[in-house]
Amino acid sequence: MYFVMRILATNRVTKHIVAGAAALLVSVSTGCHPMTPTQSTPKQSHDSHYPSHWWTPVAKESVPAWEILPQEAGPGEVILSKRNELGLLSNFAPTPFTFHGKRYASLEGFWQMMKYPESADDPRAVFPGVKWAYTREQVAQLTSFAAKKAGDLAEQNMKTMGITWVSFESRRFEYKPAVPGEQYELIVAATWEKVRQNPEVKKALLDTGDLILKPDHHQETNAPAAWRYYEILTQIRTELQKRN
Repeated sequence: MYFVMRILATNRVTKHIVAGAAALLVSVSTGCHPMTPTQSTPKQSHDSHYPSHWWTPVAKESVPAWEILPQEAGPGEVILSKRNELGLLSNFAPTPFTFHGKRYASLEGFWQMMKYPESADDPRAVFPGVKWAYTREQVAQLTSFAAKKAGDLAEQNMKTMGITWVSFESRRFEYKPAVPGEQYELIVAATWEKVRQNPEVKKALLDTGDLILKPDHHQETNAPAAWRYYEILTQIRTELQKRN
């Protein structure tokens, strides 16, 4: 419950965002229970400077197929699990920020809204037979699995239209580029703003010290650099440590 309680304690977070955080925790934890004493789990030693609950084992029964559990971290690693405060570092987390003059409820909402039409004359908006479940503005205010679902629906439309690009401020770029480019630079910049504008996120990131950050979900093989949020966060952490 740490993730939810931490957000509840943040006065800047609205009731809508708190509800999103609670929904995220419920979605992750449904059907999952702490490791019982009768279950064996590999013993790993972790630096005592870090909270031990970051590696607290979770029973694998009924765990979502996408999830990488805290105990799966290797030596010197930590999983950015949504089951504890490190979940604040997830793109799914309700950590609002303003970027280029517009407010986004989460980094996931920022990600997914780029798949949606920017205006009435956007070619995606006028493509015959294609319907959009949300507006771009609505997706920007979504968090967690709701934002991901909106993105999945948009990807279906992209396949129908035969396009592989997304857009930001009328600029188009590939959604899955082979080489980091404009999309990557946008995600890095937006992640920086999320960290800067949410003190609890910055603290959680710095608290990881020199641990190797790892995702809490399985990613596609050779996923684009922009998708590897844990590497982007590592770069930001290094820069913040230098400034401190």
